[in-house]
Amino acid sequence: MANSTEAQKPQNPKKNKKKGATLDTFYGAKIQNTEEIEDNTQENAPKPSKGNGNSPQTHEEFESEMTKKMEAFWEEKWEIMQKKFTHLQNRCDQTEKENQALKARIRQLEDNDRVKEQELIKQSQNTKKLEENIKYLTDKVTDLENRGRRDNLRIIGLPEKPEINTKLDMVIQDIIKENCPEILEQGGNTATDRAHRTPSTLNPQKTTPRNVIAKFQSYQTKEKILQEARKRQFRYKGMPIRVTQDLASSTLNDRKAW
Repeated sequence: MANSTEAQKPQNPKKNKKKGATLDTFYGAKIQNTEEIEDNTQENAPKPSKGNGNSPQTHEEFESEMTKKMEAFWEEKWEIMQKKFTHLQNRCDQTEKENQALKARIRQLEDNDRVKEQELIKQSQNTKKLEENIKYLTDKVTDLENRGRRDNLRIIGLPEKPEINTKLDMVIQDIIKENCPEILEQGGNTATDRAHRTPSTLNPQKTTPRNVIAKFQSYQTKEKILQEARKRQFRYKGMPIRVTQDLASSTLNDRKAW
């Protein structure tokens, strides 16, 4: 009875259809779904236009409109890019002109420096020649000054007293009598043209006496006195003094440095 009852029950067609769908393979179901989507797309696609403005566009019209919009868009972009490129090109041209001007300026400065360098070399050579000439003239003047002093003797250490300063000629004769009387005995000319202190102005801060310069009339007599002064210490009334050749100040400085 149970089996006959089950056989008499009507079958549900929806359940059978669902059951049949589950038996399909995965790929078969996927293909079936794809076909359903294509059918829906065709049903929802725009219908051909009949010339009415309110009618939907065809696929070709839509593509044409989009193409025109894209062309307009890219034309606008192209014009902007061309303007920017033209601006950059102008800037490059301007920069190139400035570079050329700077290069010309640099070449001009280099030429000026070269000319100045040559002028400096010439000036240096001229300066060197002038220095040589100055040295030659200085040596010449010093030699002439020393030659002009060849008849002079310098007496160092003679006391700074009024009675001595007013009678320097007589004091020199006394020095000769005290230290080298043989010159007088031989009849030598011990006369002097002049005698003076140097420097001419007394410095109160200087404790040492000023030197005495005596110019003899006879060069031979002066040389004899100088030779005797080199042999022994001269004195004036028992006080030690020194007698040397009178020389130019530059020569004396050179001898001191030497």
